[in-house]
Amino acid sequence: MYKNVVSVVFLLLIVQACGGPTRKDNETAAKNKEIIHPAVDQLSYPMENTIEKRFSTPDGYRRSEVDSGSFQHYLRQLPLKKVNSKVTYFDGSFKPNSNVYEAVIDLPIGKRDLHQCADAIIRLRAEYFFKEKKYDSIGFNFTNGFRADYIPWRNGKRIKVSGNQVRWTNGTTPSTSYIDFWKYLEMVFSYAGTASLEKEMKPISLDAIDIGDTFIKGGFPGHAIIVVDMAIHQESGKKIVLLAQSYMPAQELQLLKNPNDSVMNPWYSMELTDTLYTPEWTFEIHHLKRF
Repeated sequence: MYKNVVSVVFLLLIVQACGGPTRKDNETAAKNKEIIHPAVDQLSYPMENTIEKRFSTPDGYRRSEVDSGSFQHYLRQLPLKKVNSKVTYFDGSFKPNSNVYEAVIDLPIGKRDLHQCADAIIRLRAEYFFKEKKYDSIGFNFTNGFRADYIPWRNGKRIKVSGNQVRWTNGTTPSTSYIDFWKYLEMVFSYAGTASLEKEMKPISLDAIDIGDTFIKGGFPGHAIIVVDMAIHQESGKKIVLLAQSYMPAQELQLLKNPNDSVMNPWYSMELTDTLYTPEWTFEIHHLKRF
């Protein structure tokens, strides 16, 4: 997934995370109308429209135990749009379902071409900490290494990008609103991507996989998907997972189909030898990372 990188001519480029055309300049894009939405915990969804309620486990499997306040529980309870909904792009058009996704996660993404693959994972992690009021845990690196923590932004600071120079400036009055939190996220989306996010995460072995872990291939292009649920076979101990992604152009999160196994679909077996095949990307098992 293409992202912002520091070039040899000292320009901080704004390029897409998942490959494709270069993004518009950040200042120009900022003029576009945005959708501002409330925090996830302020939204009301019927329980049957969550990942956990809609997707039962195959025979012999039971969902892994998670703490109620954990990131794992948060992901398992993500709200879903009604059955047979189509993924919406940032411009309001629809992504066809060519055996790609089984469900659409019901979270607004704004009206800018920013919420792509790594951005969606950044967003889920940040939204969870925002919901839990763990604001000092929110922070991500730009592709050039600049650390963009949420606390300075919350305190009124703003990030200024000039060429390959990035710095904090005195921007505005402190704000605790979700509107300003979303603006912070869009700034991160603009200058972070698979290349930077991969470096922030640590590799883990496949047998240790858990909800919240990510298969990520950093680069230009690269891609990333996140484990949003997991179940374990009660006799063999084998693990199966549900996977979610965004992609390019910016689009809603989607729970992936498993085109390799119609019986297990949408669950993916983690009894892998070396490769994970998903509808729009192929990963190697060493691409598995954890925050």
